[in-house]
Amino acid sequence: MKPPVFSSIEEERQHLKQKLAGAFRLFSKFGFDEGVAGHITARDPEKKDHFWVNPFGMHFSLIKASDLILCNHEGEVVEGNLPVNRAAFAIHSQVHAARPDVIAAAHAHSVYGKSWSSLGRLLDPITQDACAFYNDHSLFDDYTGVVLDVEEGQRIGKALANNKACILRNHGLLTVGQTVDEAAWWFITMERSCQAQLLAESAGKPVLIDAENAEVTRGQVGNTQAGWFQFQPLWNRIVKEQPDFLD
Repeated sequence: MKPPVFSSIEEERQHLKQKLAGAFRLFSKFGFDEGVAGHITARDPEKKDHFWVNPFGMHFSLIKASDLILCNHEGEVVEGNLPVNRAAFAIHSQVHAARPDVIAAAHAHSVYGKSWSSLGRLLDPITQDACAFYNDHSLFDDYTGVVLDVEEGQRIGKALANNKACILRNHGLLTVGQTVDEAAWWFITMERSCQAQLLAESAGKPVLIDAENAEVTRGQVGNTQAGWFQFQPLWNRIVKEQPDFLD
């Protein structure tokens, strides 16, 4: 099972928008929404310096593919009638600019992710799932308030480097991928890895997986194909439960 191949840009764009809307519905289902905070973006397949994103102020649970707005890297909404979250533009425009390989990026103020981020630490390889991020995530150790300036977005992009994820200290998690599926899955499993480490450390001192086996495991569960594939059962679930988001 592999990501689909498309016969036209229009078909690819519609698929991308539907995956994006489905990811928002899942983020809501998992409790990743916090007021108006949080955003997932997807690079347009034709206009590479434009990205699709959720409208500012619309609850994740209500988003449909047709609600998504298209923004350029200057923060202008070029398709859609609703405004863009300034923080979404400041962060995601710079992440997309810094990483041409990235199609999608996800950021939300999820409870365990933001709790873990307050410690200013990377995740340890304490579980098989956490090994997906072994030597493949970074720390943005420079909180200066709500991200409204593209210069801070540039610093986040620099901190992300070539990794799949970045912990934004005192803020939350940021994940990226070559598909919406992959970026969304990395966020979901990273949030759970934060939860697992917080729980484990509250009970005692976790035993770490040794470096060699952590590297091997990352190659097995942390590659691009694995990230895309892990999202598919969740996609099938949300399509069955809430098919209206496909509109």
